[in-house]
Amino acid sequence: MKSDSSASAAPLKGLGGLLRSSEPVPSGPACSLAVDLLEEAADFLVVHLDFRAALATCERAWLSLASESLAEEPARTSLEVKCSLCVVGIQALAEMDRWQEVLSWVLQYYKVPEKLPPKVLELCILLYSKMQEPGAMLDVVRAWLQDPGNQDLPEYGALAELHLQRVLLPLGHLSEAEELVTGSTAFDEEQRLGGLHVIHAARLQQTQEHSGSQQTQELNQEGSLSHKFQSLLMLLHQLWDSAMSYFFCLPFKKSLLVALILCLLVVRFDPASPSSLPFLYKLAQFFHWIRKARFSRLYQLPIHD
Repeated sequence: MKSDSSASAAPLKGLGGLLRSSEPVPSGPACSLAVDLLEEAADFLVVHLDFRAALATCERAWLSLASESLAEEPARTSLEVKCSLCVVGIQALAEMDRWQEVLSWVLQYYKVPEKLPPKVLELCILLYSKMQEPGAMLDVVRAWLQDPGNQDLPEYGALAELHLQRVLLPLGHLSEAEELVTGSTAFDEEQRLGGLHVIHAARLQQTQEHSGSQQTQELNQEGSLSHKFQSLLMLLHQLWDSAMSYFFCLPFKKSLLVALILCLLVVRFDPASPSSLPFLYKLAQFFHWIRKARFSRLYQLPIHD
């Protein structure tokens, strides 16, 4: 954001929140210092592009408001000055690429999310949404919307819709989004139908993505099993080749003796029985074939002196 100040300030400039030094601010004797500091901070931000000085001036103004007694001051004037200070401070933090600090910086003055001014909450939602971190605003906006004192504000409907579009839907909290649309009086019938349509489309897309992910995982598992099976077949083939090579290297008589012993141990037939004669005949033919194959292999070997 620091390298692209115009992009970082984009969600903040379109809301009429920046207070320039030429704009009048309602003031009284008790908060006149805060108003002067607010105008100075706005000059640092807009004219001099000194964002660090703008933030520091906003913090000085907040300290002056905290230290002064505002009993004689109209509540509206004090709230407008505080809101304007937050707008300038948020803009300064964003321009310095310190947008992660915006929420904590604002809450240190307002203490709880329910007390945030609608304009400040809107700026925070837009900023964190633009930086693809809407999850940071989830609990804050949820608490603000559930507060009974905020539900009568004229900005409540716009903030509820902004919460739906910029926080709940990107995070995939579709059940909560549906509850907000159907259970909140902030949406009229047309907005409710449009919101439910968008939620249905998002749920369908989420289901398709989940199904595609499962299919990819199953294909990967099948490919892994197939690869393991091929490796096992190759290993068995190597073992068989090694055993046959060792078998062909044995003298013929030893090979015949080993085969007969294996037959006696495994098959357990009686060599003296007439029923075993065909088997012995076939076994003799088999070893005769082995001997011929062995001799042919020996003749094919090169002769060394």
